[in-house]
Amino acid sequence: MAAITTATASAAYDNASLGLRRRMSIRPSLLFFPTNTSLNMKLTRCSATTEEEENAGVFFVTPLTKADFDYLGQSTKGDLNPNPNIGIDDGEACLDGPIEDVAKMEAQEAERLLNHLCIPVPFSARYSPRGIFCSRTLNLRSISAIGYDMDYTLMHYNVVAWEGRAYDYCMENLRNMGFPVDGLAFDPELVIRGLVIDKERGNLVKPDRFGYVKRAMHGTRMLSTQTVSEMYGRELVDLREESRWVFLSTLFSVSEAVAYMQMVDRLDEGAIAADLGPHDYKGLYKAVEKALFRAHVEGQLKSEIMSKPELFVEPDPELPLALLDQKEAGKKLLLITNSDYHYTEKMMQHSFNRFLPNDMSWRDLFDMVIISARKPEFFQTSHPLYEVVTGEGLMRPCFKAQPGGVYSGGSAQMVENSLGIHGDEILYVGDHIYTDVSQSKVHLRWRTALICRELEEEFSALVHSRDHRASLIELINQKEVVGDLFNQLRLALQRRSKGRPAQTLAATHMDDKELIESMQKLLVVMQRLDDKIAPLLESDGELFNKRWGFLSRAGLWDKSHLMRQIEKYADIYTSRVSNFLHYTPFMYFRAQEQSLAHDSYSSDHLKQDESVEHKNRESAASAIVHSY
Repeated sequence: MAAITTATASAAYDNASLGLRRRMSIRPSLLFFPTNTSLNMKLTRCSATTEEEENAGVFFVTPLTKADFDYLGQSTKGDLNPNPNIGIDDGEACLDGPIEDVAKMEAQEAERLLNHLCIPVPFSARYSPRGIFCSRTLNLRSISAIGYDMDYTLMHYNVVAWEGRAYDYCMENLRNMGFPVDGLAFDPELVIRGLVIDKERGNLVKPDRFGYVKRAMHGTRMLSTQTVSEMYGRELVDLREESRWVFLSTLFSVSEAVAYMQMVDRLDEGAIAADLGPHDYKGLYKAVEKALFRAHVEGQLKSEIMSKPELFVEPDPELPLALLDQKEAGKKLLLITNSDYHYTEKMMQHSFNRFLPNDMSWRDLFDMVIISARKPEFFQTSHPLYEVVTGEGLMRPCFKAQPGGVYSGGSAQMVENSLGIHGDEILYVGDHIYTDVSQSKVHLRWRTALICRELEEEFSALVHSRDHRASLIELINQKEVVGDLFNQLRLALQRRSKGRPAQTLAATHMDDKELIESMQKLLVVMQRLDDKIAPLLESDGELFNKRWGFLSRAGLWDKSHLMRQIEKYADIYTSRVSNFLHYTPFMYFRAQEQSLAHDSYSSDHLKQDESVEHKNRESAASAIVHSY
């Protein structure tokens, strides 16, 4: 991506502001400006007295002390209200009539105006790889502070470059420990986020939302469906059992998982010397983990990245502008990262400063910066707090954080107390489902957003897989119809053998030869369908990853364990922070209806289909049988 200069970014920001001003003048009736009031867009915080309301501008903003809850249970804090002491004169006429008619007309006009301004309708973003997807309804207007993680959140690394170098340092450390690593190379396609390492068996597995293993790999070799069923058919993946399972919750896990699975192959080959420790998969994982930990702690990896950040960081010019919108909307912005001061300062300068207008620095965006936060403990307990007092990173102990400061350590509760903001008034955005999202949700009841860059690639893969999946579903539906008929004939044969009548008069009158021949033919059809379905099912999702399929799915219809974690802990999720730029800081994210197993069998559906169901079933089955 070509670099964008500060002047260009500033011009783009000014143009965006001009576009909003033009929006106000295109159709005044839409905003209901009174004719006797200047259009200065003065906003005043809602006050407790009528006198202050009279002195307010055209609008006032609902503060926490005056907030209520709407019909979806969301706080109305931050909502914009018309000043009741200022009439809307010219706009009153267009509000006459039933609200259903008024709303329909205004919604159509709003769509036309958005199109005229070349602004995408937020609803359309749901069908975009850059959309923000909502698991739990979230009113951004009620959010007072937004906290951000840094790595893979405010900046996205080139996975092949960053994780490839982490892998190289890890393997070098393993070599120094005596492990055979010659001939091994980093393979980013070997693993995906959301998989789970089984340290007991040396396997990498993909569980569904219930914890049942759907796919598995031993070392670098994929296991057959039968082997997976025999190995894991009677047990569930339980992430609370940390002595056995390791969840790959972030892209930082890629290098570790690739190294471990390759070393499992070396262990199975007998290539690892006996004096290197226990010859089991758990001991091997501990050695790989130690080697990668040293790569991070010794600082060589981060020093290399700091010296040439352009080789490792993928720039996003829109991201700083998205945060600028949030700050100007009154949100307090926080940076809470586990990275140290020097790395944070260098990488944020590189990723932000050149894209901000008016010579702004990345520090100007944030009301508080916490480095070396030690998440997830940051959300659970309190650590000593230090204030960074010089540009070289010199620190001194302190007991209370102040807005505008840069601090090391501390705790989330300290942040809440310093800002006077608590619980669901804070939104925290990060890429790690456990360290960032679940812990801030569980311990503090913060609202949460997960960043998952792979969503963009998965979205594209799903779109291009539609024909494949449609063909597969059609074959499965055909087998279901044939299978239903076979089961009915089987039951008729069973009843006949016991001297009992079949389910229907027609089935009872079938002679033995006709019944058995029909069953034989149906068995052949089902076997041929199975032979067709199995490879199609195996290849489902290979456009995303040939080994593991889609990130969010486990099998054709079910959700992956990762997707279940996202739905449980992340109120919203998206591919990158800059996607907020397309939604405004005032967006009301509404969770969509969740489908249930019985939804497709609703009473209306049954009434519609019951008259033709019996006629179609046997004729469809007969047609399928003859086609094979």
